[in-house]
Amino acid sequence: MSTRASAARYARALLDVVIAEKIDPQQVERQLEAIANLLTEHPELKKVLTNPAVPVSGKRGVMQELVGRLAPVTPVAKLLMLLADRDRLVLVPDLLSVYRERLMDHLQIVRADVTTATPLPADRLAQLEQRLAEVTGRKVTMTTKVDPAIIGGVVAQIGSTVYDGSVATQLETMRQRLLRQS
Repeated sequence: MSTRASAARYARALLDVVIAEKIDPQQVERQLEAIANLLTEHPELKKVLTNPAVPVSGKRGVMQELVGRLAPVTPVAKLLMLLADRDRLVLVPDLLSVYRERLMDHLQIVRADVTTATPLPADRLAQLEQRLAEVTGRKVTMTTKVDPAIIGGVVAQIGSTVYDGSVATQLETMRQRLLRQS
């Protein structure tokens, strides 16, 4: 089983516990993020915690110390100790990623990647966000980027669905029609 698939099982279980115990799921996300960031910022620590040659008891001791400082008695602490006991701390980055995806789904939030030819003013971005929320039936969080190659209009990607209202695409469609007619 891949690390992503294993992380998905743990993330699903963690979110289920968090919801059942009425714990703030976003706080849990922040706790997971703190541990993942710690491993990213300290490569030596990550090497120790993910190295199969290091005994599980040593990994458990290090993780117990870290968890004691960040989140002593929470579902995150329990999960991290379980991962240490099973020598699966390598899953932490994927666990955070999958937990975030599941949390967004639980909160009925979707991400939209929006591309425009020029930067949009805040009021236009708010209108676009509102319109995408109406189309998806969910709350939308947007990330924006500027790409002058689209000439004008907007390209929005939500998951695998792309809404392409760019001038460049419209011009290409017109060109293809004209070529077919000739």
